[in-house]
Amino acid sequence: MDAVGFASSVESMAVHRPTIGCVIPAYNEEDSIAAVLESLLAQTRLPDVIHVIANNTTDKTVEIASRYAGPHFREIDGEEQFTEVYVHDIGTNKDKKVGALNYGYTLVEACDFLLGVDGDTTADPDAVRHLEAEISSDTRIGGISAIFSIDDSPFTGPIAPFLIAGQRAQFAAFNMQNMLRGRNMAVLGGQFSIFSTLALRQAMKDNHQSSPWVKDSEVEDSLLSLQIKSAGFLTKISAQARADVGGMTTMRGLDAQQVKWNFGAIELMWPGQRGDTKGQPLHPNLRLRWLENLSMAVNAFTRLMFIVLLIASLSIDAFVFSPIWLVPPVIATLLNIRTAVAMKKVNYRDILFAATLAPAEIYMWVRLGHFFRAWTKFLSRKQTDNWAAQAKAERGSGNGYLVPIIVLVLSGAALVFTWFQLNSMVQSTILWIGWPILGVITAIQTFTMLLKLVQRQRGYKV
Repeated sequence: MDAVGFASSVESMAVHRPTIGCVIPAYNEEDSIAAVLESLLAQTRLPDVIHVIANNTTDKTVEIASRYAGPHFREIDGEEQFTEVYVHDIGTNKDKKVGALNYGYTLVEACDFLLGVDGDTTADPDAVRHLEAEISSDTRIGGISAIFSIDDSPFTGPIAPFLIAGQRAQFAAFNMQNMLRGRNMAVLGGQFSIFSTLALRQAMKDNHQSSPWVKDSEVEDSLLSLQIKSAGFLTKISAQARADVGGMTTMRGLDAQQVKWNFGAIELMWPGQRGDTKGQPLHPNLRLRWLENLSMAVNAFTRLMFIVLLIASLSIDAFVFSPIWLVPPVIATLLNIRTAVAMKKVNYRDILFAATLAPAEIYMWVRLGHFFRAWTKFLSRKQTDNWAAQAKAERGSGNGYLVPIIVLVLSGAALVFTWFQLNSMVQSTILWIGWPILGVITAIQTFTMLLKLVQRQRGYKV
């Protein structure tokens, strides 16, 4: 055979195409499941099979998803692609989302990759193609998460757009942190992530599990990410694949979701054994969690201390304004603006949220409430079902989100009463000691923000 003939025979050889099995756990997703399936069927790289796993569903999720069941063909760049959609209603399932995920895993475990998609998440048309290319490029990668944001166009009114803008900024900051850490992702979110089934099998073997996801963790995605990392694989965030997740549009719903996430993260961080979950405080994937909790504790301390000292100083005509106190909010605003500008799909709401300071500051207080509730729940050691609490909140029930406000008001009243029982000498001494302490902590905090502000972002968009 001559050189031309050899080259021609090589080119005609079949090229291995990795297989992707998509699993969509769906609980009462009648409002979004159609958009999710249409998003997947519009991909430039179709998953080889798509399984919708309806669990504990009481609405029309199964009925709507079933309209898409069956084979689907698409011609993309002259190549015909094929996928088939299956809809499974597994009925009452005490393990909820985890049970649905594990059921789906049994259906696709023979595939090279498992694509996990939440029942309210839609992706850009090239998302699956980018995820496949990235995870196929390096056998060390156990999983890759898409870059998450929230589509804010459908929301109107005073509360929903504010909360969505806050969540978009929160996602953007978290994504950028992971990007700048060599694209090492602390949590492979279940919203839209691809996993190597080889890595899943190894994680199961190392942890003596019969399934990838375990039911005894509040944050099944975080725990699995830790296990994949411990099994010797990398957990990454994509450089290009993007997806829009479902956002929380009420204070009640946002509180329940964030408390569940924070509570589960604390369980993973905390040393010792709690039930079947063993804390892993030194795990590399949890470094960002520790930094986040430390940052939130400092934010809470400086804000509360500033308010207390300011009111106390004004009450005895001892407050003297200094322009130096304007520096921290200015640096914070510039940092917020830089985060907003780094968003791939930034809009005027994101810029206003960052530039006017007040919305971002209010949202920070909301987040402080979530951290307070999560830590008090954890330290109380009271057994709670945070999954059920989130479902209840999303139905419009529960008032747990008001607890931080009540505690803050009562604590403030107690401090005011106590303050006026003190004599002038003690009051002056407290202010003389308190302001310098606050100044030092605020200076360190401001310097940290300044370092983030001047840090190179290497062209990443989040």
